[in-house]
Order: sequence, then structure tokens, then C-alpha cells
Amino acid sequence: MESKFHAFMFPWFAFGHMIPFLHLANKLAEKGHRVTLLLPKKAQKQLEHHNLFPDSIVFHPLTIPPVNGLPAGAETTSDISISMGKFLSEALNLTRDQVEAAVRALRPDIIFFDFAHWIPELAEEHMIKSVSYMIVSATDIAHTLVPGGALGVPPPGYPSSKVLFRENDAHTLVTLSIFYERLYHRITTGFKSCDVIALRTCKEMEGKFCNYISRQYNKKVLLTGPMLPEPDTSKPLEERWSQFLSKYPPGSVVFCALGSQIVLEKDQFQELCLGMEMTGLPFLVALKPPRGSSTIQEGLPEGFEERVKGRGVVWGGWVQQPLILSHPSVGCFVNHCGPGAIWECLMSNCQMVLIPFLSDQVLFTRLMTEEFEVAVEVSREKTGWFSKESLSDAIKSVMDKDSDIGKLVRSNHAKLKEVLVSPGLLDGYVDNLVEALVDLINVKKHD
Repeated sequence: MESKFHAFMFPWFAFGHMIPFLHLANKLAEKGHRVTLLLPKKAQKQLEHHNLFPDSIVFHPLTIPPVNGLPAGAETTSDISISMGKFLSEALNLTRDQVEAAVRALRPDIIFFDFAHWIPELAEEHMIKSVSYMIVSATDIAHTLVPGGALGVPPPGYPSSKVLFRENDAHTLVTLSIFYERLYHRITTGFKSCDVIALRTCKEMEGKFCNYISRQYNKKVLLTGPMLPEPDTSKPLEERWSQFLSKYPPGSVVFCALGSQIVLEKDQFQELCLGMEMTGLPFLVALKPPRGSSTIQEGLPEGFEERVKGRGVVWGGWVQQPLILSHPSVGCFVNHCGPGAIWECLMSNCQMVLIPFLSDQVLFTRLMTEEFEVAVEVSREKTGWFSKESLSDAIKSVMDKDSDIGKLVRSNHAKLKEVLVSPGLLDGYVDNLVEALVDLINVKKHD
């Protein structure tokens, strides 16, 4: 009889981190384990609907301490601009007493964390095991989070690969330098001092990078598989979108979404809209209003709405992304190459066009475009931005079933999807993970 454990989870205060941690919590709860998720108070409301096992997964509220520079009431990255991240990091560190009090009161067996590099030390004091669980791609970690690399340059022994930065990636190297300054030390400290590293990926996609990370840190690396959310069949696709999409033949609509963090400058936003218009294809774009505009309408190019009426929609609110991707009319997904978006797309029949913004997205994009050849990257100007022509060309190249690139990405995508949906693959990852965690906890008990 396999022993059941109680896991604590303490993710970075961003929905892009808290939601994947909760997906993992659901998989552990499904196997009979208990999970306590440490979260900022306000975030709980927005995450409740992702909790599929409320009897086994408990949300433990944290009070975000005041920090100079952090706006009052800000609790997650959604409440602040990217430049204020350092103040939220400081607030995360100041919750240490609350985390320790919860550990003392609830006595978990194991604790998962990502940016809170002091967790392993706290865990050791209380004789519990610590897992550094990273949700970004293994490709990115192998390139940027292994000692010995430099800004944009892979470290010694990096697996031979086409997954590299290029000259026109200067814009993302700026975000990478901010990342290095703020997070490099925290994450590598966490890797060095935790008991085990866990990554949200599978060996079929990133095996060589996982092995490399394991060798560099001399640590066991556990893989969770892609950790996709269960499809929510309780809610059908909103009427407005199902009506719009159903007007078009199978595989003919272009869907574009760039994740919750990306807010474009007005000129970039307009270029993107014009690029979609230039394709001549029906499209649905879900984006936040550009900087300086309070609504989508304010940001649109002149005359745009009239010209695309009935064929194209630009929407500023939330949409049911997985349901849109699985709609038969949608044939292409233009996205920022966030890991969650990529996994969702690989499991669908949509072709991928990628516009990466952050450093981890750039490397994951290269994995998709150069190694697996299942997607096309929108080429950039020297300024680091793309033109409406380059966006339109990329979309048309994958949507044209008879073009060489269209044939190549379709065939490769179909092969990779077949591997990923093969029976038992994803469940096998969860079973192996649970087995390894139980062994890890039992080692502690017998020490």
C-alpha cells in the first residue's frame, strides 16, 4: 500500500505560476495525497474554480506585507507593472514567518517552491523535503540557469542544439538582463539547496536538456509531464464566439492571444492588427488594450473596424482559450510561446505562429521552430519588433496546405501530437513522480 503524503506548495505570486502549481496539486490529490497551497488572500477567489478536489486541496491565505514602492493592495504580478517585480519579490521574502508558522502547525511531508530560495533551509530545519518546481521550459533553464553561461550565451557542455539566441533577440536580452539581476541568484540557490528539482515537461520533448540540468546540479530531476488542465466540459464556448467561428469552414480562422502579462505599445498593437487584416483570413484576436489606451477600440488603426467587419474581431477581455483552440474552424494559433499555450496547441490540430517576448519564450520558440519544426516564428526587424508584412507572411505560410513550410509543420505537428496523446503517457509521468516523491519522503523517515 503506497503511503499518502501532505505537500505544501508555495509558488511565486503570479497567476502564470500559481495555476500550474494548482494543476499539479490536482494530479496529486487525484492520487489520494493532500495539498496545502500558500497564496495571497485575493488570489484565492480567482483560483477556486481550478481546484478540482476541494476536500484534499486547501488554500492557506498569506497576508502580503507592506513594502516601500509596492502599491497598497497589490498582491500578484497582475496588480503591478513588470518594473515593480522587485518590490513583490521583497514582499514574498517577508512572508517567511507566515510560511514557517504554517509548516509548524500543519507539519507537511514535502514543500514545492520556485522563487523563494530560502524554502530548502526552512524545510531542513523542520525535517521536511523540498522540491524546486519550475514551470518554464527545460530548454530555458539549461541555457540561462546553469552556472558558467553569460548573457545570451549557453554554458559549457550545453547540449548540441539549434536552440540559441540570435542577433535580433536584443529586445529579449534586455528582459533577460533584468531577470539575471533579480532572479538568477534566487533560482540557482534554490536548485543547489533543494532535495530534488521538478520540471513541467516530458523527456520526449526536452529529455537532453533535463539530463544536462541533472548533471550540472548533481540532482535528481523529476518530470511532471505537460500538466495540462482537464478540459472544462461544464461550460460550453460562449455563444458570441461559437456563432462567429461557426460561420467559417474548418481550419480557416486565425486565433491570436499573447498571454496575461503582455501589454503592447500602441504602434506594435496596430501593426499586429494590420498584419492580421493583411492575411485576408477570418481572425479572432484576444489582447489587453495597448499602453495608454483604456479600451481596445481606442487603440485600433483608423478605419480598421469598418474594413474587417464580419471577418475579424479584436477583443480586450478574457476568452476560453482551450475551447477556441479545439473549435474545428480554428486553423492557426498566433501566440507568445508561453509553455502552457504551446502544450495546449500541440494537443490540438492548430498550426502555430510564434511571437516570443521574454527570454524563456525565445528559447522555447527555437525548440518548436528549429528542432521539432512544428511552428513558424515571425521574423523581427533590427528594432526587435516585427512588421505587419512579416506577421502576415508567417501566418499565410502555415495556413497554405500546399506550401513546403505548410506541409512540413503540419506533418511534424501531427507526429508529435501522436506521441503526446499516446495512451498512458501523461498518466505515466504523474505515477512516476508520485512514486519518486514517496521514496524521497520515506528516505527522510528512515534516516
